[in-house]
Amino acid sequence: MIPQHFKFVSADEAVRAVQSGDHIHLSSVASAPKVLIDALCRRGDAGELRNVYIHHLHTEGNAPYTEAKYQGIFQHHAFFVGGNVRKAVQAGYADYIPIFLSETQKLYRSGTLPCNVAMIQVSPPDKHGYVSLGTSVDATLAAMECARHVIAVVNKYVPRSFGDAMIPMSRINIFVEANLPLEPAHFSEPTPEEATIGKHCAALIEDGATLQMGIGSIPNAVLLQLEHHKNLGIHTEMFADGVLTLVKKGVVNGKAKNIDKGKLVSTFLMGSQEVYDFIDDNPMVAMMDVGYTNDPFIIAKNPRVTAINSALQVDLTGQVCADSLGTVFYSGVGGQLDFIYGASLSQGGKAIIAMPSVTPKGLSKIAPVLHSGAGVVTTRSHIRWLVTEYGAVNLYGKSLQERAKLITGIAHPDHRETLDKAAFERFGPHYHFMG
Repeated sequence: MIPQHFKFVSADEAVRAVQSGDHIHLSSVASAPKVLIDALCRRGDAGELRNVYIHHLHTEGNAPYTEAKYQGIFQHHAFFVGGNVRKAVQAGYADYIPIFLSETQKLYRSGTLPCNVAMIQVSPPDKHGYVSLGTSVDATLAAMECARHVIAVVNKYVPRSFGDAMIPMSRINIFVEANLPLEPAHFSEPTPEEATIGKHCAALIEDGATLQMGIGSIPNAVLLQLEHHKNLGIHTEMFADGVLTLVKKGVVNGKAKNIDKGKLVSTFLMGSQEVYDFIDDNPMVAMMDVGYTNDPFIIAKNPRVTAINSALQVDLTGQVCADSLGTVFYSGVGGQLDFIYGASLSQGGKAIIAMPSVTPKGLSKIAPVLHSGAGVVTTRSHIRWLVTEYGAVNLYGKSLQERAKLITGIAHPDHRETLDKAAFERFGPHYHFMG
């Protein structure tokens, strides 16, 4: 129950707290506060606001504030380019701030980026007056610390998760009630090539490893291969449905972790309703500030951290592009390098980049050089393991020419001759005498 001195207002009344020139933080992924977003856009339609900056990580659902009609009203400067804002960013109606996921909270806490209003979703309060941020902690805590106004949508569908997600109601200024089911995320079944990649990755995962995985069909393909592993742990930025089966079977239990033993540690979630139900009132799950989950030196405290992330393109020296297709932005830096570095520092850790060898159109994702304008997310000095459906190679400590040989060896066979020729032209006649 909400105490009597905490009063609900309508979404339209709540967003009256926003002033022209303000910077707004939206809670992320499934927790994007839809009723507040819609109310904010109504104020924009009425001509009541100018130059309001909107910040968030990836969000599910519609993002109407990026529409062309809101030029000069809403300035979208997100920390990640999700599918719902991708076209707007590529068209120039929205924008992106390149930032390590671990440092998104630091933007607010350091004062680099103002946060005037935090718009969040929370669970109903417990008997102690605490609500939960549910599926989205990430940079939201930092935004709340800095905001002039914290507007919370109290939603019975938000799961009551623990860790940093638990906050006292006193940290919230304005309450709105709206009971809307959280936006689910849907993942496609792994293709045969992705299933093979999953097997190669699973072969690198040791019993007692602590796992971090990104989103999509390849992480799911990896998880499907781990049912016979033992004592795996989770310390990640996010997890989805694939982890639940392993928890139920006792494969994931966190017994081998050095810190947060027995806990599944994450900063945000996306998945089906089953995932949201799983974390509700579950003391096994700790939803933490992104400054904790993605700190490489925190990550490295656990043994055998195995981080599996994806790429859009990799060149013959091991440079990994994961945020853009040439000059066209597709996603963002995210937490890839946070975990690549953290896993590399972990005792017995393994940092893995896994991707299909070709695009759906048959173009090689392994290239002699990255496309012009492509962003390097994981540098050639950070990369360790690279996996495609044709195998897994460890590039750590390998010279440029050795790398080119190894990487070409796991490219699609249709493209290996072209890559081999490009490497010869780049490195000279000695290249063909390499082992």
